[in-house]
Amino acid sequence: MLTKENLQEFKNKLILRKKKIIQNLAETEKEIIDMRSSDLNDEGDHAAVSVETCVDSAILAQQFKELSEIELSLDKIKNNTYGICEMCEELIDMNRLEVKNFARFCITCRKINEKILKDTK
Repeated sequence: MLTKENLQEFKNKLILRKKKIIQNLAETEKEIIDMRSSDLNDEGDHAAVSVETCVDSAILAQQFKELSEIELSLDKIKNNTYGICEMCEELIDMNRLEVKNFARFCITCRKINEKILKDTK
């Protein structure tokens, strides 16, 4: 079981990561806007901007996903459900939470969930 100190520590880590992601999102969005508004001289410039925009868009999507997971974890802390696996409802190992503060599943259920997602593709 997580102590109040553990929960506060995870909350602080999640909030710090959330702030970093929000900062990254703002910087990346600004870079995309700057690239799109820059003077492009030839097809090579257009291709380079296109590739960079695709990469930045993929990074943005991943960051938005992580931000959503962090928000969910912060809500779980408020509702006293943080650290409980969404599948088996057992406690998530502290080492797993240390590595991935916004983990929603224990290791076993994560593997099952990933297999299910892989099989449905």
